[in-house]
Amino acid sequence: MKEVLLLKCGEIVLKGLNRKKFEDRLLGNLRRRIRAVAPCPVEIHQSVIYVWIPEDADGDAVTEAVRRVFGVATICRAAVCEKTLESMQAAAESYLAGRIADARSFKVETKRGDKKFPMTSIQVSQHIGGELADKYKHLQPDMHTPELTVHLEIRTEHAFVHAGPEPGAGGMPVGANGRAAFLLSGGIDSPVAGYMMAKRGLELVGVHFFSYPYTSERAKEKVVELGQILTRYTGRMPLLIVPFTKIQEEIRDKCHEELFTLVMRRFMMRIAERLAVQYECGGLITGESLGQVASQTMPAMAVTGAVCELPVFRPVIGMDKEEIVRIARKIDTFETSILPYEDCCTVFTPKHPNTRPKLPKILEAESRLDVETLVGEAVAGTERIVLG
Repeated sequence: MKEVLLLKCGEIVLKGLNRKKFEDRLLGNLRRRIRAVAPCPVEIHQSVIYVWIPEDADGDAVTEAVRRVFGVATICRAAVCEKTLESMQAAAESYLAGRIADARSFKVETKRGDKKFPMTSIQVSQHIGGELADKYKHLQPDMHTPELTVHLEIRTEHAFVHAGPEPGAGGMPVGANGRAAFLLSGGIDSPVAGYMMAKRGLELVGVHFFSYPYTSERAKEKVVELGQILTRYTGRMPLLIVPFTKIQEEIRDKCHEELFTLVMRRFMMRIAERLAVQYECGGLITGESLGQVASQTMPAMAVTGAVCELPVFRPVIGMDKEEIVRIARKIDTFETSILPYEDCCTVFTPKHPNTRPKLPKILEAESRLDVETLVGEAVAGTERIVLG
């Protein structure tokens, strides 16, 4: 039986005169994502996107690929049939056979998009519902809390039969709101931060700071794996691996221990911004959560953010660890994030970090360093890996 995915676009429909720009971006993202699974035609009519599944394609794989595309609010996997009562009833009995066998109560809901169809929505529902009740004696009509709702949609060229919508990824199409560089560590928070901003329509450029030999090649591989998992939602993404060892050694040798983390993070932000400009990004993304660690107090974030001219997005700033972990599990990054391979943030960690830093003191510490040369060398030595 021929199948189609009927996709609703969520908040895109509220975009007024800009709506077509968002719809075109979503269609492009869908086509690229589905292309790796099956050659499915994708089109849009009256804010409903149709993904036509070839008969020889893996419908489950196509549905799973679509489920991870931001901008899709709901997904209905439906059977396609002719616009006759007989065809719609036969499709319902065949396509929903398993659900009919398991249910004890049901109702039929009809949407008549084709107003030329000779029966009203209520008349179609009553007819099909009556035929099903007569044929399946175990099914009891229930208009309020049915175990199964048979959905019929009558549109211009076809009718569609399905068991109701499933949630999509929601949000906005990736790339519809620009591009941002996000600092990707090997921890739990930063992949979640990247995911959340991609959901708001940002295309991502990952930036990871690598301190070999203080951190291992396996730690780098872990971050690459995290980035690869994120591409299930973001699509193709460049990951920039920044050599950070020399900078950390310079800070260790020339700065007071309690300021090490703060000076280090200021270097990270400078480098990330320099790379962001190269990749035409309009902002930076971090996984900072207020008060979670010493470098994420409000005074500390003010000091580290002071080196940036681009806006800094911190999507998990008000979340506790349990909330962040819940999302990490949902997007399948958690198990990789907790692998025991440390990142550069754990190198030369001070015993008593300064949680209430003053900018003049930080600037005095940085005056002992050749900041511009160190930043320039790190940017020049950055390795680029394309994921997805």
